Amino acid sequence: MDRFTFWTDADTRLHAFDIVKVEHIDGSYTFGAIDQISHITDAPSFLTSYISSDFGNPEAQPPTLRVSMNYAEASVSFNTKNIYTPVHNDAPVYLASPEEITQALGLGMVKNPVVCGSLTMYGGTVDEITLPVKVNAEFLLGPEGAHLNISGISGLAAKTSYAMFLMKAVQEQYMRLRDEGRTAAFVIFNVKGRDLMAIDRPNDSLDDRERAKYQALGLSSEPFRNVKYYIPYYRQRQSTYLSCGDIDEYISCSQLLKFKYCYESDRESLDMLFTDIDDPTQSMDSIISKVLDKDDPDFRDIGTWEGFREKIDELSQSARASGRTPGAISALSWRKFKRIIDAATKNDEMFANRSISSQAECRLADELMRLHADEVMVIDIAKLPEDKQAFVFGDALRTIYNLKLGEYDGERGVNPPSRIIVFIDELNKYASKDAPRNSPVLREILDITERGRSLGVIMFGAEQFRSGVNSKVTGNCAVQAYGRTTSIEAAGKEYAYFSGTYRNILARLEQGEYLLQSPVFRSLLRVNFPRPVYRQFND
Repeated sequence: MDRFTFWTDADTRLHAFDIVKVEHIDGSYTFGAIDQISHITDAPSFLTSYISSDFGNPEAQPPTLRVSMNYAEASVSFNTKNIYTPVHNDAPVYLASPEEITQALGLGMVKNPVVCGSLTMYGGTVDEITLPVKVNAEFLLGPEGAHLNISGISGLAAKTSYAMFLMKAVQEQYMRLRDEGRTAAFVIFNVKGRDLMAIDRPNDSLDDRERAKYQALGLSSEPFRNVKYYIPYYRQRQSTYLSCGDIDEYISCSQLLKFKYCYESDRESLDMLFTDIDDPTQSMDSIISKVLDKDDPDFRDIGTWEGFREKIDELSQSARASGRTPGAISALSWRKFKRIIDAATKNDEMFANRSISSQAECRLADELMRLHADEVMVIDIAKLPEDKQAFVFGDALRTIYNLKLGEYDGERGVNPPSRIIVFIDELNKYASKDAPRNSPVLREILDITERGRSLGVIMFGAEQFRSGVNSKVTGNCAVQAYGRTTSIEAAGKEYAYFSGTYRNILARLEQGEYLLQSPVFRSLLRVNFPRPVYRQFND
């Protein structure tokens, strides 16, 4: 009752994902999505065709015209009267109209619609149909469901572009709903070059055809609004791929701040420096707990990173000399802690000994706490090493989560929007299935994907290979977007529920195409989206 097969003329052009309808009992119609098309002739075997061609002469004309046809297999998606019994033999099969396609796929009467692309049916024929695809925002941004995961190989899958397309649609939608108390803000991490460091600047290479695509989807072709950029603090060695001219321009427009971490305010985030450190005995946790203890005599009077490193060095030396363990912590653990802290904070201007001293400087957590509706924060971590990228990302996630928990309520300027969408590419770096169980960044990601939808903290994550990400993270995402990937990846257990045809299609998707899955869709959809509306860097 979940599938049916029908024949067509050999020259009829149909494609996988096309929707067809077939007459069923009680005047109902059953709709199905094509997932396999085969060709058959009346020849008993391949040997018959060989013999008919004068025993293998490709130029010979076979004396007998073979009867041939195509037959297609379709998966049932919907019945107009909810009658899900097997389709009867000899029932006529038709192409579906735009309204019927919308009904069959569950795209009609979508509440709180957010555009997520467009789909094409019967492509390359006179019956070609293009329709916008909209998802219920409550299944993307909560509370019914939440979070988005995007996978696909680098470059060809355009993961970042698709995430930005969706966030642009969300920003426009929530700006219209602001009077109803539904608001959204965005925190975007730039992890590659300067990809996302000009999202409020128009894309001058966008042609009229691409602009028409945005118009057809009900979106403007204008770039993001209310954008601010944040780069790691530096005085001499530049910490971003932005040019000096761009930095000066952004600062003059009050659009860019350099963030730093001060010991007194940010020592509680120390655990984020130990994201990839395996700590089976939890000795690092013990040291961090000692550091954060306000009554601990060793650390209560320290106010700078330099003073902190000196104290760690002193404790490691004294532990080594005495052979005893201060506070039940071994000398080996102190030395390991010292190596990690020195490598992360020494000679790095982002870990500043001085507090905020100019208008172009900030503490990142303070900026996140005062995030307001419709605002977009772009945090540049592209030039940082991986351990510091994880530190900045983890600290920001924790601050956002605590903000929505109400820990900063009552403080000046704190008025968070109802939804905060966080986007991070290369999710496998922070939520790898091989990450230590006690990884603090992984804990924050799991907290958000498991409980964030009720608070309004939404994760948009992207990675090259879905198989490399913790299954609890991907499993908690209500919307899944699958871009072009390798045949080896598509053969993995993460794609086991795809038909063989769909797995093969994954390996040849075009740039700008995705297979989209959501609880509100009755079938897997093949969608596409237009080029980005913001400035593109050629490097």
